[in-house]
Amino acid sequence: MSKPQPCIETIDTAEVATLLNAGKLLLIDVREPEEYAKERIAGALLYPLSSFDADALPDDGERQVVFHCGSGKRSLTAAERRLAAGRTTQLIWPAVSPRGKPRVSPSSMAPRIDRALASLPKKSS
Repeated sequence: MSKPQPCIETIDTAEVATLLNAGKLLLIDVREPEEYAKERIAGALLYPLSSFDADALPDDGERQVVFHCGSGKRSLTAAERRLAAGRTTQLIWPAVSPRGKPRVSPSSMAPRIDRALASLPKKSS
């Protein structure tokens, strides 16, 4: 059986919401504390890129790790560092366009997650 190849993939907002709702996502915010204090996504953990240590992240267990920042650049750097630490698949969100421009602006991330979560079927008790 072959070992999974290391890779970095992008993930879209709807899938982030679905996985977050299902408890299958570990959302890591790699922005700086000042940015996180102004605006953040509920459930996101702060691990600023300026002091990022891939080995310091909590155990992800069965959850997928998704890095996010304002433009995708810091997320990509964090994902690369985690790959270098021996992990296989890294996800980054928001996806960055081919020209390096963010597809999702920082000020619209939380509301988009909220809308995506609201559109999911409600869990039955």
